[in-house]
Amino acid sequence: MEKNQHKHHFLFVAFPIQGHINPVRHLAMRLTTLSNTTVTISTAVSCHRRMFNVSDPNQEIQEGNLTYIPFSNGYDNGFNSETDDPKLYLSTFKQNGLKTLSTIVQSLSQRARPVTCIIYTILMSWAAGVAREHNIPSVFFWNQTATVFAICYHFFHGYESLITDHASNPEFTIHLPELPPLKIKELPSFITITDPNHPFFSGLFALRGDFEALDLEAGDRQLPKVLFNSFSALETSALASVNEIETLSIAPLMPFLFSSPVDEVHRDLFKNDERDYMKWLDSKEEGSVVYVSFGSVAMMKRTQMEEMMKGLKESGRPYLWVVRKDNREEGVELDGGEEGMVIQWCSQLRVLSHRAVGCFVTHCGWNSMLESLVCGMAMVGVPQFSDQATNVKLVEEVWGSGVKGKVDEEGVLKGEELKRCLDMVMDEGEESVRIRRRAKMWRDKALEAVNEGGSSYANLQAFLSLWLHETIARMTWPSFSLSYSVLLKNKNKNKILKLKHYRTLKLGLFSHHIYFSPLLLYR
Repeated sequence: MEKNQHKHHFLFVAFPIQGHINPVRHLAMRLTTLSNTTVTISTAVSCHRRMFNVSDPNQEIQEGNLTYIPFSNGYDNGFNSETDDPKLYLSTFKQNGLKTLSTIVQSLSQRARPVTCIIYTILMSWAAGVAREHNIPSVFFWNQTATVFAICYHFFHGYESLITDHASNPEFTIHLPELPPLKIKELPSFITITDPNHPFFSGLFALRGDFEALDLEAGDRQLPKVLFNSFSALETSALASVNEIETLSIAPLMPFLFSSPVDEVHRDLFKNDERDYMKWLDSKEEGSVVYVSFGSVAMMKRTQMEEMMKGLKESGRPYLWVVRKDNREEGVELDGGEEGMVIQWCSQLRVLSHRAVGCFVTHCGWNSMLESLVCGMAMVGVPQFSDQATNVKLVEEVWGSGVKGKVDEEGVLKGEELKRCLDMVMDEGEESVRIRRRAKMWRDKALEAVNEGGSSYANLQAFLSLWLHETIARMTWPSFSLSYSVLLKNKNKNKILKLKHYRTLKLGLFSHHIYFSPLLLYR
């Protein structure tokens, strides 16, 4: 029993959309393979029901080393974008989530499974309040790019007026610390919203809460910690641009990188298409297929669908195109014929890692882009909203692994423009070869980051060591915990301890363990 009392228990709290669920699951699985920890994942009831197709929406699910326990956000049947008010949704979400998540934490403690750290995603800052209520440390898991985090951090810390004052001028250029020059149109769309009646203005309010939670934590004994779904070689400058945060880049985290096969257990919110798209891919030549998907949230307009089909057919290349069931309209012809296949959903990693796929036409959501980078896949970016305009700038101008499709005044990518982009990425010209070579280079750097000795591997090990040791200290040696906290505060004040440099952490923090705790001499 004594041993179980000291076992670390991470509770992940995820916003109920696919783009947040996937990285949370991947990080959770990685933590259980690297350490003897307990991991629970909690998301909204509506999301939990779709993930597991259970009759009892509150049913606790055990899947391998992971436990899933849903909380109620007041919208147990999910959010309806056509009828529900986003502002009311987020306020109700927070109000109900605070109560029900707190009940879950209390229940776990009563069942001898006390939570020792809460990890929460974007828009879920209220989970940090639950952590404080129960005297549990919390960590923010930023599941977008570090560049977008840095932009948002600076927006909320001195640059808000400059950006909002010029929000109506898409060509106005902003200069932020350690970041490339960014035009207004290249910033995340949610920070350029100035109309309180805009449906996504409430999202900006919730995002502000994320950074206020970090500011509140900064007033405690040490700098706030943020885990990043990125890797240091990809975003070195962005990770170093916010000195007030201890940054830990820990990606990529896809399970197939650490074990085979690639088709690990998925928990998608959409049902996989029953058509045998993998067998279809097997019949195609290497690098010949165009894969098209706009993710789990973006809705493609009718005119865009028609132009997409036109461009794909005119390119003369075989294509696999994902059009979700909720995005299909009557009268829109989606028959791919002999050369194309249109499906409702798929295992994206399996598709991107298939030898036949040679290009990814993407909305530039970060999950999709990171998967593309890991698979060494060149991209054609067609950003829709949120962080996507920033992401496509990185792909085209910084990382050089893809191109941005130019849209018309209505925001539609014309068929001829799609064909031009596909030719630029998939032909044998000098620029095409360079783009594909850069894509393969980033794949190699991503794999290097997560292999033993790589930056992401070391950062995740450092994170685990810090929290596992702090948990032992909290539970077994209060006097040590007090002196240890004072030491951390003093070091942070002089900016000596920086989690973003794992070697500094290894030599600094672990040596403090040796000085102050015989319990941890084995380190």
